[in-house]
Amino acid sequence: MGYSRRNMLGLGAGVVAASALAACGSSGGDAGGEISTEAVKLRFTWWGSDARHKRTQQAIDLFTKKYPNITVSGEFKEWNGYWDSLATTVAANDAPDIIQMDELYLASYAQRGALLDLGTAAKHLKTDAVDAAALDTGKVDGKQYAVPTGVAAYSIVANTTVLDQYKIALPDDATWTWDDLKKIGLEVSKASGGKVTGVQSWGFETGGVNIWARQAGAALYDDAGKVAIPPAVLADYWQYLLDLAKQGIAPAPSVTVERAGAPLDQSGTATNTSAFGTWWNTQLTSLATASGQKLKLLKVPGNGQPASAEAPYLKPSMFWSVSSRSKHPAEAALFVDFLLNTTEAGDVLQTDRGLPSNSTVRTAVTAKLGETDKAASDYLGSLKVGAAPRVTPNGASGIEAILKRHTEEVLFERQTPQAAAEAFIKELQTEIDAAK
Repeated sequence: MGYSRRNMLGLGAGVVAASALAACGSSGGDAGGEISTEAVKLRFTWWGSDARHKRTQQAIDLFTKKYPNITVSGEFKEWNGYWDSLATTVAANDAPDIIQMDELYLASYAQRGALLDLGTAAKHLKTDAVDAAALDTGKVDGKQYAVPTGVAAYSIVANTTVLDQYKIALPDDATWTWDDLKKIGLEVSKASGGKVTGVQSWGFETGGVNIWARQAGAALYDDAGKVAIPPAVLADYWQYLLDLAKQGIAPAPSVTVERAGAPLDQSGTATNTSAFGTWWNTQLTSLATASGQKLKLLKVPGNGQPASAEAPYLKPSMFWSVSSRSKHPAEAALFVDFLLNTTEAGDVLQTDRGLPSNSTVRTAVTAKLGETDKAASDYLGSLKVGAAPRVTPNGASGIEAILKRHTEEVLFERQTPQAAAEAFIKELQTEIDAAK
């Protein structure tokens, strides 16, 4: 299904809150200044599970042990309340110094002057060990407003236990196409008598659309932040998903929609009721734990065209950002540097925020990972990635809700793929224009 954090945790009212931010400029300290020897208090906010909170606090403790004059207070919430809280504190000029940021909201905060240009903190925050393509995902208007905590790539997760059960060979993911996925998916559906569908349908998050567009030599947005995907390309995408459903390769639309709104462990991949599914590679461990069967990461099918080779890209799991209003930006940058670049922090955080974006830390951490996390790391290393997609424009943070609605309309045949494509593009562009 390619579940994003929005699918798993709910989108909440953050879209509205982020768009309601008042413009604000920097009035913080000197990011390039010397690290203070006096007592410094920093605030650090993030969203996540109890397990993330514990790991993060451990990393904080390691940092403050190394820099005893710096105190870091954690402020953590679940996804649903996080963005409303952040928008409120930013609007009140009381934002935390260090902010866990998401790609959907990065441009909204950066373009309103709420985030520090980390290029001004280069003295204390080094980024040379982060892949350039990954680093680019944190840039807005050419400035580095965020650094990725970790990276992931789009993949197909195959249930090899199911394939073995029905004596179906694993496809060659170096050469297979979307037509090949249809064929092998139909084999599974027929062999199981419909008990297991060949493919778990998708279409509810941006990863699939980005890949489809890139394989066609297009992009979801242009450099100026306008919706740029050609209607014909998007119509083909929805036609493919409709074909999967109508041919019995994917579940009935009602099942697909129900699973799309459910937690990861209720997906077709996790419940062993679909043999193939689109996912981010870093979700393999959670899926394998829920499934209890053998799962394997495969490269996404191509369309047989040269553009397909450049389609893979590194997606930031999330980012570290620093408030432009921080009175201690140098110390805040130093803390981000610690989280990003030290194996001490890497050993504690491991893959909780994605596979570490720092290649040195990733190598060190991978040696200590379990089998499925190692497989996720190996998959990442096997890809030839292209340039990162343009960051989600200000105003477009509600894209997944719009995408979900039109995917449902297509699957239930209330809208043709072409009509859905045209309506989606118009609606998303309207949202972007309204935010200017």
